[in-house]
Amino acid sequence: MASNDDYAESVLSVVERIPPGRVMTYGAIAEYLGAGGPRQVGSVMSHYGGPVPWHRVVNASGRVVPGHEQEALRRLREEGTPLRGDRVNLREALWWPDESDR
Repeated sequence: MASNDDYAESVLSVVERIPPGRVMTYGAIAEYLGAGGPRQVGSVMSHYGGPVPWHRVVNASGRVVPGHEQEALRRLREEGTPLRGDRVNLREALWWPDESDR
């Protein structure tokens, strides 16, 4: 795996490209990068995620970041992200970068 700084930059770069109204899971970001796992992505987001659209990264069941639920759900609603109660409807909202996004 690349250095911690390189990994963090890669995670943040992917998050910056998630379009409004769409989300990625922590695990999907790790899978896309081919490195780390959901916990590593979560760690990057907790330390460096403020400037990027952090609310577009959810867990595998569609739940938003703990401790910031109200703000995340508000932002997701404003963007028209499909929700089911307090979870993102992953069937409709999950996004995966294509090769042109690399």
